[in-house]
Amino acid sequence: MNMLSKLKCKNNRNLIDAWKKINENGKGIVFIIDESDKLVGVLTDGDIRNFLIKGNNLNASVDELMNKMFVYAFDSTKPNNILLLFNERIKIIPIVNNDFKLVDFMEYNANMHIPVAIPDLKGKEFEFLTDAFLSTWISSSGKYIDRFEKDFSNYCGTEYGVAVSNGTVALQLALDVLGIGPGDEVIVPDLTFAATINVVLHRNATPVIVDIEEDSWCIDPIEILKAITPKTKAIIPVHLYGQVCDMDKIMKIAKEHNLFVIEDCAEAHGAMYDGQKVGSIGDIGCFSFYGNKVITTGEGGMCITNSDIFNEKMRVLRDHGMSKTKRYWHDYVGYNFRMTNLQAAIGVAQLERIDSILENRSIVEEKYRKALKNVSNISFQANDLNKRKKITWFVCVLLDHNRGGLLKKLSEEGIDTRPFFYPLSIMPIYLPYVFSNKVSVKISSLGINLPTNNKIEDHIIEKIKKILLKN
Repeated sequence: MNMLSKLKCKNNRNLIDAWKKINENGKGIVFIIDESDKLVGVLTDGDIRNFLIKGNNLNASVDELMNKMFVYAFDSTKPNNILLLFNERIKIIPIVNNDFKLVDFMEYNANMHIPVAIPDLKGKEFEFLTDAFLSTWISSSGKYIDRFEKDFSNYCGTEYGVAVSNGTVALQLALDVLGIGPGDEVIVPDLTFAATINVVLHRNATPVIVDIEEDSWCIDPIEILKAITPKTKAIIPVHLYGQVCDMDKIMKIAKEHNLFVIEDCAEAHGAMYDGQKVGSIGDIGCFSFYGNKVITTGEGGMCITNSDIFNEKMRVLRDHGMSKTKRYWHDYVGYNFRMTNLQAAIGVAQLERIDSILENRSIVEEKYRKALKNVSNISFQANDLNKRKKITWFVCVLLDHNRGGLLKKLSEEGIDTRPFFYPLSIMPIYLPYVFSNKVSVKISSLGINLPTNNKIEDHIIEKIKKILLKN
């Protein structure tokens, strides 16, 4: 089916059909045609949202809501004149023939801005979300929550999955369940997003920041071993940018020193160590489903584990600490860390396609590697480390000079990029907790995340290559 077919919707259809078309074409709009293919209106996703906010429902006819006063062009109009019709509001224009039949469309240059990440929502996300919406189970109970927990834990190879409201609270819940609190030390890597250390501080425990490996950019087991004291209670290895930590060494250290291991897998859905999925190796694995992650629920997270005890306690704490057998009786001081059925519905659909999503990301990375292999001033993230099977979250490279200049030039060309995370150790609020940081400071200063989404076309990669060669 070509894109024009995906943009067409008959005027006798309802809003559910129109929204499915909008979800399918990814353009935020459908062109409404009558039985003879004549263009009679346009309808945007914003029109539908506003309609629902006013208390209406999706069973209404497209004909009721479509905009009959719309901008269009004839197929005889010169392209330069069509360009004059675009503005901040109008990004796509239907083109008709003399009989007013829809024959084509023109879209404002989508390559004017290339975002670093775009969620891949091409499956049954809208179908399942609509089903959850129409069921009226839109809060923290419903069939999609149970299904998402079961399907995701099965995917990761664990017995249990506990869905939560975001990846940060997944880490916080894990720390709480493991009894980590005042007087305990938790070892964390220097190069990570701040949530990893913040949850330790919120538990009134003491984080200990250690350096990373130069080849993997993940936490260095040698530094972990050096940092252990009688107060050490846990390690949080972060599978950074889709790379996998050296879990053999980490688990060996944990066993010898009687330490808990909480895997931070926010950026590494589906990555593996020695054939085992990340998150299933330590005591508890924590995931994020934020919008830029491999699979997304908008916001959301998951704790996975093989422990009956941890599973049961996480479920109670997630739900206000309330007894599972005696309603409104609270056995613990709990939280409201629950995911909604609406979010879980999107997650179920995302998980159905996780293998293809990962494959598409890998293809994008291979295109970058092939195009940039002869660019002397960059190096890619390692992908051949012993026992480690990384995934592509972002395409990550190190630039040996003038990173700031490159980021500026790419931005001027409408190409969104991200520098690596700042090391925790250079931020004043975390200085008291630094143990070692030599490698992390260097790697952070060189790293760039390139746009990694299924809309990256070859000519965009070529443009990036030209800018790199000039940099």
